[in-house]
Amino acid sequence: MSVAPATVGTAHRAPRFSSLFGKSTALRWNLLLATSIVALLVACQPGKRLKKTNVDQVTEGMAKKQVESILGVPTSVDTKDFVVMKKTTYIYRQGQDTITIVFKEDKVESKETTLTE
Repeated sequence: MSVAPATVGTAHRAPRFSSLFGKSTALRWNLLLATSIVALLVACQPGKRLKKTNVDQVTEGMAKKQVESILGVPTSVDTKDFVVMKKTTYIYRQGQDTITIVFKEDKVESKETTLTE
């Protein structure tokens, strides 16, 4: 007795997504997934928040968390812990432009930028 090869092993196989919901639904889900991934990657790119208008929102006395909520995470951080005080410098780089924010005791003391727009 022999079994036809087409029927061997097919009883336990789960149906494919496209056969369950139709090819157009599967295609829509794939397109939605791809669009979501692209949007996430674009949103996570460093430098998107580095605009002159955003830098202008940073004012003396602001906390680090406030600055990060406006400009994002800095490109580099330099902290110097002196006996009497702590100074931290946030540096943001975007192409040739640089934004430098100096914190004294975790509050904005000064800022400098080469951004023009």
